[in-house]
Amino acid sequence: MNVIRRLLLSGTVAMVGVGMLGSGPVLAQAKGGVINVATVGEPPTLDPMVSTADLVGIITQHFFETLFTFDKNWKVTPLLAEAMPDISADGKVYTIKLRQGVTFHDGSTMTSADVVASLKRWMEVASRGKQTAGFVESVEAVDGSTVKLTLKSPYAPLLALLAFNNAAAVIMPAGKMENPLKEPVGTGPYKLKERKADQYIQLVRHDGYKSRAGEPDGYGGARKQLLDEIRFVPVPDPNTRIEGAISGQYDYVDALPVEAFDRLKGKSTTQPILLKPFGWPVFVMNTKQGVMSNLDARLAVRTALSEEDMLTAAFGSKDFFALNAAMFPSSYIWHTTAGTENAYNLAAPDKAKELLKKASYDGKPLRILTSRQYEFHYKMAQVAAEYLKQGGFAVELMVVDWATLTQRRTDPALWDIYITHSPFLPEPALTGILSEASPGWWTTPLRKKVVDAFNSEPDPAKRPALWAEVQKAIYAEVPAIKIGDFNALSAQAPKVKGVDPAPWPYFWNASVQ
Repeated sequence: MNVIRRLLLSGTVAMVGVGMLGSGPVLAQAKGGVINVATVGEPPTLDPMVSTADLVGIITQHFFETLFTFDKNWKVTPLLAEAMPDISADGKVYTIKLRQGVTFHDGSTMTSADVVASLKRWMEVASRGKQTAGFVESVEAVDGSTVKLTLKSPYAPLLALLAFNNAAAVIMPAGKMENPLKEPVGTGPYKLKERKADQYIQLVRHDGYKSRAGEPDGYGGARKQLLDEIRFVPVPDPNTRIEGAISGQYDYVDALPVEAFDRLKGKSTTQPILLKPFGWPVFVMNTKQGVMSNLDARLAVRTALSEEDMLTAAFGSKDFFALNAAMFPSSYIWHTTAGTENAYNLAAPDKAKELLKKASYDGKPLRILTSRQYEFHYKMAQVAAEYLKQGGFAVELMVVDWATLTQRRTDPALWDIYITHSPFLPEPALTGILSEASPGWWTTPLRKKVVDAFNSEPDPAKRPALWAEVQKAIYAEVPAIKIGDFNALSAQAPKVKGVDPAPWPYFWNASVQ
């Protein structure tokens, strides 16, 4: 089965004219026009290297690009690279030819010096870059259009990490990559014109953009600049996003509560898009310090919780969620039940109390960091708090805006659990909790043993069994708790064409009828 159909279209895509990701040509579509895209809020940064927030990736993928990306079948495909790399027989040397004539938004031409500097910065500041850095011996320019990465040992996820738009290995001019970033200058089809905090982020066409040849192919292939302008508008309140979709104020609305599905159906101004299954909500534990640094306390949290009640509160009907302890749905080659036995949907507060005694819990508040911009996060937090109180925890809900949450989670002194979610990813190594640098800071000998074995295995046929060992370790040491599977709802105006369903919506190739 086509993996993108498996990822996005196994349920309802309630939108006329939308098929597989990147499945159709856009050459006949009209050029010009402006679209307004309502997002969950203000992004904490426009530097995609330093943030794992999906909101940052959704916006910045329009003006920053990576060497590789994913096609409609979730295979890695070249973007700024000319072709897939030449890989040495021992799997340690990747030689990457760059596309010629690619220009940055400041008019300068991209060279291997920019790529080397960008990859070095990525390995210094990005959680996924730091995850990769331990395997990298060197990054060097062979000539003006060729880069060579030499690894200490084979590292199977390398290309997927270089392709991902989250904590992304984007390419910037060598002279414009301060930290914090002062001027976002990329190679993408659109460039940043203006940012007004809490009002909009305005992108306009980059007239010097050099698209790949051929047809669109998921996030890969041709990127057509049909729109004159894209405006991302922060709309933190989900009800305001719903009303904005129905009124026609916004042309695309991201991350809507699923209970809005029936209200959106049959409207002339907007149509619902349901991506099923989309991803998984997760409670990330602060294993570095505080209440959750104790394994028995983390086990107590998991033992107390009812995932079914949390999902029901968050999504209502089972049309929009599924109880599933496995990290991936059954349609994925990564699906396994290893480690999940008697470790999911326990709803046993009395047993949690016993584990808390073993943990010598001193009654300090268990600080749960969440946001109402993703309303389902907040609803799950409310249910979780009640079960945890029954399990013997003192609970403090810290409700903040999403940008503040993404900042606070980087400081281990400020929280014990934070709530987030992730789409199902094509490569398990992209999962944030596997990186020791990711907030949560899961750093144990068992983590190193199983994750390193999984990442260093070059044979695709052997990697699913090694992933099962990683999942066992996640359930044994509880760096995070997967709540279940959920479907995502967005809305789009009928006049907007060429937007294919995707976990991180993109608007090159889009047009206004």
